[in-house]
Amino acid sequence: MSHQLPGILTIIFSAIACFFSWQLFRRKHDKSAVLLLAMAGLALRLFTASDLYLHEWDERYHALVAKNMIDHPLVPTLYDDPAMPYDYRDWWANHIWMHKQPLPLWSMAGSMALFGVNEIALRLPSILLTTIGIWLIFVIGSYLYDRKTGYLAAFFFAINGLILELAGGRIPTDHIDIFFLFFIELAVFFTILFVQRQKTVFNILAGISIGLAILSKWLPALIVLPVWLLLAIDSGKFSRQKIIGQFIMLIFIITATFLPWQIYIYQVFPLEARWEASFNFRHITEPLENNTGPITFFLSKIRINYGELVYIPLAWFLIQLWKKPRSLKNWALATWFFVPFLFFSALPTKMQGYILFTAPVLFILTAAFFWRLNDWKKRMRFPWIVNFLLLVFLVLPVRYTIERSKPFAKRERNPEWVKELRAQFKVQPARLNDFSRSGGSSKFKEEQPSGNREPQTANQEMRTANREPRTSTTVLFNYSRPIEAMFYTDMIVYKNIPDSAAIRDLQGKGYEIIINDDGKLPDEVKGLQGVEYMSFHAPAR
Repeated sequence: MSHQLPGILTIIFSAIACFFSWQLFRRKHDKSAVLLLAMAGLALRLFTASDLYLHEWDERYHALVAKNMIDHPLVPTLYDDPAMPYDYRDWWANHIWMHKQPLPLWSMAGSMALFGVNEIALRLPSILLTTIGIWLIFVIGSYLYDRKTGYLAAFFFAINGLILELAGGRIPTDHIDIFFLFFIELAVFFTILFVQRQKTVFNILAGISIGLAILSKWLPALIVLPVWLLLAIDSGKFSRQKIIGQFIMLIFIITATFLPWQIYIYQVFPLEARWEASFNFRHITEPLENNTGPITFFLSKIRINYGELVYIPLAWFLIQLWKKPRSLKNWALATWFFVPFLFFSALPTKMQGYILFTAPVLFILTAAFFWRLNDWKKRMRFPWIVNFLLLVFLVLPVRYTIERSKPFAKRERNPEWVKELRAQFKVQPARLNDFSRSGGSSKFKEEQPSGNREPQTANQEMRTANREPRTSTTVLFNYSRPIEAMFYTDMIVYKNIPDSAAIRDLQGKGYEIIINDDGKLPDEVKGLQGVEYMSFHAPAR
């Protein structure tokens, strides 16, 4: 029960907040109603993000790179000081890490610089951005349809299980796709403010938002450009010359936002930058890393991620496009969803997060159809049938919220192997004045930690008594979770064991060597002089 209590309390709080939010919305207290929705969504996000360990794909890599960027934000590294040879093309084991754009990593690094190197600080930016996104989708849905549609879309956004899991780092693409979703949403929000108020500052902010989306997950962010054009023309407030002039300004602002980083990495890290560019292009031509599926992959996934009935609002929306072909707002929504949907469906490499940035459209269309259905029931002979269908539209997303966030599951959220790492080698938050760089490697100086250590087993106490803090000149071999170990400590960690000659070479360079003795060590590396042997209990992958 103790494992389940936080989840139960979270669900109770969120349900109460949503209930009173609806009551406020019915009285037309829109701001207060959406604020309560945001509080409910924040509670769900905090619970889902409170796993006290790094998740396997892809969070552990993002976490380690972000930790390393605390002291050198312009030099993204995975192995900050690679003691062993590496292939710069292996993004899971290299040195300079160009596998993702930098904005999410900078944000996670900034959060950990402020709040310490820990899992909650790592996830805090995603928690906050998706909470703000609840308000953004309310504004967008209200503009494109009406306030009721905006409110219900905000509810769907607040409780969506996929967004909760991504913000909590539990599933692949995690914080990167969360940032991309947020800045696409923010760009559309500023576009709406621009067409409503006709102030250039909002167009500039829209351009910056698109540029930041590119700095989160590259060029699909340009989908906002046709959406911008359609909404600007639809407003009827701009002459053709004004639209062209503002559009040129928009492109200039976008370019000025994202291009400097691209120029910088090609100048400073040309090998890695060129390789990652070619790797990104290969997503178009071949299935990468076993992430593939049929052309219907995303058509099936939206059922799982947004509720089985999502196809009904989509079909209804296509009918509306056919009936009202001159509705540019509808075409803006259609562009936002169908262009990425069709494009990524045609690619051989597929992952469910690829079209996450189109989720606001599905929330808005589902909400719009819900209210149209609610209006139709007044003219129907058996309104209870419609009421049942309306209930199902609400229940299915809630069901997925429960399934994804797992509030009632008995699961270990602070596993022993993480406690052991923290107890064995406490990491001190890196500081700018502690950093020195020479030849592409980093050195961190630590002070002796004060206070009591976390509880340890008798075996651990014997091994760690009076131990000096490990630094980045300590190399640990034969540890099954090297990326996580480098996040929780300042050691250099490898999964495998090199031969004795390589170990002696590292000792000659001044590295302190530790080998995890799992009872299966090769005879060649047993009893090496100057090597420390320890026993860790990291579970194998």
